[in-house]
Amino acid sequence: MSWHTRVLKSLGWTIEGSFPSYKKMVIIAAPHTSVWDFVNGWLALRHFGLKPKFIIKHEFFFFPIGILLRKLGGIPIKRGNIHNNLVEQMVEYFNQNENFYLVITPEGTRKKTKHWKKGFYLIAQKANVPIIVTKLDYGKKILGPIKEISPNLPYNEVLKEIAHCYKDVTGKKANQFELPKYE
Repeated sequence: MSWHTRVLKSLGWTIEGSFPSYKKMVIIAAPHTSVWDFVNGWLALRHFGLKPKFIIKHEFFFFPIGILLRKLGGIPIKRGNIHNNLVEQMVEYFNQNENFYLVITPEGTRKKTKHWKKGFYLIAQKANVPIIVTKLDYGKKILGPIKEISPNLPYNEVLKEIAHCYKDVTGKKANQFELPKYE
């Protein structure tokens, strides 16, 4: 048993499911309501043998925290800059790496939000990689992958499937999580 697994079990978590054996995927991590989501999610992904990459606002990459974030898989981004071409940058990472597991919290924040960001979908679609939905259910203390979704579906259909996956999932701060809206 890896140290990642031992830590999660000592915190009372049950790890369920398994990841497909793809070398590249966009991993949706939700609900994202606490900094603890990162810690628990990162440990769980390491339990499954994945070396996750994640995007995080560049303001966190100051010395010495930046060194640690990069070692853990962090990729700094400048949020709110429409000229940063984030989708294209992430697609380039997928193209340049034999194995690439990009974790995205589609809410884009730990605060309550009514609209999920579309970047995860656009990245998966343009990189032609599957979307893997994972959960951090603090109510049941269960974490792991739930479902694979094709990036070739229409966006609203993807949101509908994601909403179905999370309908019974509780975030650490339950009042801060809202299911994605779809038409």
